Order: sequence, then C-alpha cells, then structure tokens
Amino acid sequence: MNFNKSVRISLATLCITVLLAPSLANAQDKEKKRLQAAGTVLDDFGKMKESIPSSLLKVTEGIIIVPKLINAGFVVGGKRGRGIAMVKREDGSWSNPVFVTITGGSVGLQVGIQSVELVLVFKHSSSLTGIKKSSFTLGGDLSIAAGPVGRNSTANTDYKLDAEVYSYSRSKGLFAGISLNGASLEFDTAADTNFYGKGMGPAEIFASQGDPDDAVTKIKTSLSSLK
Repeated sequence: MNFNKSVRISLATLCITVLLAPSLANAQDKEKKRLQAAGTVLDDFGKMKESIPSSLLKVTEGIIIVPKLINAGFVVGGKRGRGIAMVKREDGSWSNPVFVTITGGSVGLQVGIQSVELVLVFKHSSSLTGIKKSSFTLGGDLSIAAGPVGRNSTANTDYKLDAEVYSYSRSKGLFAGISLNGASLEFDTAADTNFYGKGMGPAEIFASQGDPDDAVTKIKTSLSSLK
C-alpha cells in the first residue's frame, strides 16, 4: 500500500469516526436518561407507605424497573416499555444494569391509554442470570403474581411466596393493577452496546465490576436503602 492511499484511508476513517461520534453520544444519553428515570421510580416507591413489603425485599435477588410502560388498547390491547434489570450478588451488592424491553398484547373489553411505572421483583437472581435466550415470557417461562403491598406487612408474604416474580405498577402516584401474563421480556443488546461502548452479554454485564456512570451508583444506593 503506497503512502498516499494509506493517508486517504486514514482520513476516511477519521471522517467516519467524527460523523458517528454525535450519534453515539446521543444514543448513550438516551440510556443514561433511562437509568435516571429508573432511579426516580425507585425513590418514589421508597417514599410510599403502601409499597413493597420488607419481608419480600429481604428475599429479593433481582429487579426490573420500567419507568414508563404504555398500556393501550381498543378491544385488542398492547403494552410496550423500556427498562433495566439488575441482580443481587453473593456479597449483597447490586450488579450493573442490563437494558430490557417489555412487550405484550391482550384481547378483551378495554379502551384507552395508560402509562405506568413498573417494578418486577425476582426471588432468585438465577431467573435472570440463567436465561439462555434473548427473551422470556412472564407467566410462561416464569410464574408471576401481583405483589402484595404494605411496607411493614408480613402476613401477605410469609405464607405465599410461590411465584418467582412479583409485579408492582403505579399510575399517577397510586398502585394500579395491570396484567402481565404473556408479556415478553427481551434483553436490549443494542442499548447495552450504546451504554457500555462494546458488545457485552447479560451475564458479562451482571458480573462486571465498578460503576460505569453516576446514575448507576444512585440506583444501587436506592436499592440498598429499600428495606
């Protein structure tokens, strides 16, 4: 390869990098905003008197937070939202987040649009770390139930912790019932690549060390304070 050709290739590569840099930065900003929104949801849940019972939080090993789940329909309904998943490590600390999407549909008497904040509580971290495919179905691959509420309540959880996942949905500051049976949760690999700057699988991210962003640090602190 002659010198002039080498220079042209180098300049072309530099131009492509410069052109792509803003879009990559914008993509990463979107994921940071999702993290910040998830942190706000956790803080808001923590302030509520009727929230996730302490007895359930003690056995929680995984969590998914979806700041904005759109539930819309006219006879045929649909759900769509983007969020994050985190698992508790053996030492009690929380992992770095994996980005996820949730989609679902239903048929029945329904009309209107509802936006809810969604928190899914997992009893076992292996339900997330052990997933061997890119998506899984709630109510199919994993049993799911509406979570009991009451910060200091134990009666509702001590005798009946037979589901793997418990759901909490909140609309306009109040808990709102929403069916998630049949909804699909999918790992958002594109968002993971945007945020971490390289392709990483869910297991690799869950096992990674350090806080890649201040928003991640804040979420971990909020999770640790939920008692």
